[in-house]
Amino acid sequence: MPSVPCSMKPGKAADSRRALGAAGERLAAAYLTRAGYRIVERNWRCAFGELDLVASLGATLVFVEVRTRRGPTFGSPEESLTPRKRARLARLADAYLATLAEAPATWRIDFVAVDLDAHGRPHLRHLPSVAGEP
Repeated sequence: MPSVPCSMKPGKAADSRRALGAAGERLAAAYLTRAGYRIVERNWRCAFGELDLVASLGATLVFVEVRTRRGPTFGSPEESLTPRKRARLARLADAYLATLAEAPATWRIDFVAVDLDAHGRPHLRHLPSVAGEP
């Protein structure tokens, strides 16, 4: 078996970030489901990257970016949604839509921010229509 350079081996910090992100996505999916959304896909991947959640609300397809933070050290989840990331999400949405036999008439990109307090309790904020079709 070929050796992997140390810099490419996932460490405890990377595993912890992945677990935190997965937990945030589960919380967001549960929140959206309670709000009447239907989860269509989780962690859809293509050459451009990954869509955390794809959901539907009525006839609207909703692409959902989820950001989870444990404390303010790296800023709020909303601060991580840069114009470059919004453009990437729009590109990912276009790639997903291209895979469908019939694209929906309306779609949008939403953002769910998940903050975990010092006791691990989640606080969610849902921001609809942060990028994509109006």
